[in-house]
Amino acid sequence: MTYRVVVLVSGAGTLLQSLLDSFTGTDVDIVAVGSEVPDALGLDRARRAGVPTFVEPLVKGDDRAAWDERLADDVASFEPDLVVCAGFMKILGPAFLARFGGRTINSHPALLPSFPGVHGPRDALAHGVKVTGTTIFMVDAGVDTGRIIDQRAVRVLDDDTVETLHERIKVAERELLVQVVRDLSQS
Repeated sequence: MTYRVVVLVSGAGTLLQSLLDSFTGTDVDIVAVGSEVPDALGLDRARRAGVPTFVEPLVKGDDRAAWDERLADDVASFEPDLVVCAGFMKILGPAFLARFGGRTINSHPALLPSFPGVHGPRDALAHGVKVTGTTIFMVDAGVDTGRIIDQRAVRVLDDDTVETLHERIKVAERELLVQVVRDLSQS
């Protein structure tokens, strides 16, 4: 039986690419890729792989609840078993979570609950930690507060910058995301 996955992206789509590379020709089927950013490079990656795409833009001042409802409708049209936020930079609202809560995962470039929000690597460096990493978690109504599914540690080096640390975290994040999706598809 095929395990259907919709991936949401906002940017370059490197996490998406790791999923595409790992699951092409398997029982895990990336059935669609969506974004709120019409020119997200991740959409190009999906198109090159022959995966259908959709865009649901959220413009400043738009009705957020209506956008959340439209996004949920877009995703529902692909009948996913799992929704993966792979660098998706918007908070999913009540309408979306009512339909896909408990089967929407996200990745974060820090060991949650430490350093939530958009600056995990920067915050880890600022606090002087020696180990940070990546977390895959179940999305809930909070910001990076959902149930932790798995984590992978990344050592902080003495000469790390935000960029060098984030790049090493991304490598671990891609590997862990693939493993978690594989595990969920087999459970």
